[in-house]
Amino acid sequence: MQKWYSIFPKNPWMSIYAWVIFCLLPFFFIFRSWSAVGISVGTGLLALFFISYFFSFKSKSGLVYMWVSFEIVINIVMTLLFGYVYLSIFTAFFIGNIRSTVGFFIMYGLHIAFTIGAIVAGFFIEINLFLPQVHFIIITVIGVTLLPFNLYNRSKREKLEGQLETARDRISELTLLEERERIARDLHDTLGQKLSMIGLKSDLARRLILKDPEEAERELAEIRQTASTALKEVRELVADMRATKLIDEVMRIRQILSAAEIELRIEGDPHVTQIPSNVENVLGMCLKEAVTNVVKHSEATICEVAFKQTEDEVSIVVQDNGKGMKEGPSVGSGLKGMRERLEFVNGSLLSEVNNGTKLTIRMPVVITHQVEEGKA
Repeated sequence: MQKWYSIFPKNPWMSIYAWVIFCLLPFFFIFRSWSAVGISVGTGLLALFFISYFFSFKSKSGLVYMWVSFEIVINIVMTLLFGYVYLSIFTAFFIGNIRSTVGFFIMYGLHIAFTIGAIVAGFFIEINLFLPQVHFIIITVIGVTLLPFNLYNRSKREKLEGQLETARDRISELTLLEERERIARDLHDTLGQKLSMIGLKSDLARRLILKDPEEAERELAEIRQTASTALKEVRELVADMRATKLIDEVMRIRQILSAAEIELRIEGDPHVTQIPSNVENVLGMCLKEAVTNVVKHSEATICEVAFKQTEDEVSIVVQDNGKGMKEGPSVGSGLKGMRERLEFVNGSLLSEVNNGTKLTIRMPVVITHQVEEGKA
């Protein structure tokens, strides 16, 4: 819902000019009567209209429809007494900001019917009052007909965009939480077992120092080896968590395939846009894993990598001419890891075996806008 004084939300100065015109113009019609009673009635009706208009924006319950009904009645009286139709534009503007579908259509229909009815009756009562301004009256009727629908559709669009932004923020929070849990699992699996082993072997070596120095020395050597292995795994884990550009991974897989004497054919542009760095990092890691599987298991001579980005998704297709990979212990764990990484960012992996292996990696691209939600 727009603020009560805002007719043109993106142009406040135009709103001020419109208010000045629509507030001063009624007095021209009122003072044409040259009657003290007529001037008093017209001024009072005008004051009541703007009071009702102000409170219709401030109300948050069914009282809104009561104030709008007052405005419609005042519009009818001002039209019949003074030939002033243009207050109906204010009422049309407010009706267009009603979020309730039922309430909108009821008030819209009543406003259109009573406005047109009052204009037609005015032509029969005093045609000389309406005929000189018939062009402006037609424009007003068109505005009263179209303006509410335009504002109503804009309000619905802003509401949906606001909900989409909220959903995007929630997805980001869940993705961050899931990533933290993944890191925690990786650290636990990497360090937990080995640190426990180091603790047990340290206690054993301490007891063997006097009884069996040679055995104690072997235990200390194993402790050192276990610590070195744990350090290596932690370094690999940290390296995996570092953000990597997809174009950088393309350079690395080119080197890997060249060393394995496998021809690389690239189709499309590996430069991706409008996706977060963590999503690009997942794409790069999946691409590297897919090419590593080609080198280790496919016995291929050609590896084709196709990049494609649309407004909705980014896709990478890795295809080789090898014997076709089957999800064994080593290959299966690699594909499973790729699927798990992609699921974190709502991506997918499709595996096909036909004259080689074809892996299709898909990642959605979501674009949102943030808008300010008003009151209903």
